[in-house]
Amino acid sequence: MSAPGSGAPARPAADGAEERREIRVGVAELAAAVAGQQLVTLGLGSCIAILLWDEAARVGGLAHVLLPGPELSRDLGNPARFPCTAVPQLVQTMRAAGAGDELTGRLVGGASMFRALLATAGVNIGERNIVAARAALHAAGIPLTGEDVGGQHGRSVRFDVGSGRVEVRSLSAGDRVL
Repeated sequence: MSAPGSGAPARPAADGAEERREIRVGVAELAAAVAGQQLVTLGLGSCIAILLWDEAARVGGLAHVLLPGPELSRDLGNPARFPCTAVPQLVQTMRAAGAGDELTGRLVGGASMFRALLATAGVNIGERNIVAARAALHAAGIPLTGEDVGGQHGRSVRFDVGSGRVEVRSLSAGDRVL
């Protein structure tokens, strides 16, 4: 089985059991999964989780993007770092796992964790990540069906690919289902 970010979904083991029920997706990684599996990412601050789902095929994908665009980075080799490159890569990864063309998207994260430390004209990466993620979904023709973004609190996400249920957990803001 492939590691998150490699582009290949987990496959059933020889005995028919899922190799991994939970697939953890780290910062600047992306992964696809199938029904019976969950995609999990922890510790979203200003980063944003882009979640895609094909309800009919029961295939999902999650990208944990770090920055709003390549102009803010020297490392351009990882498409999962930015929404504009993560979304097309995630769609391709999901198609390899059996997804079709009817995808929907959800966004989680994009907080301003240190708003008090920012000068009035300071760069708010969280807000810029939200705008860039929405634009990337729009450019790919993927409708946005839910989001839990902004604010000043961190979040973690658990995406049950079979049901499409996205649980957002936050110590300071409580839990929410998208």
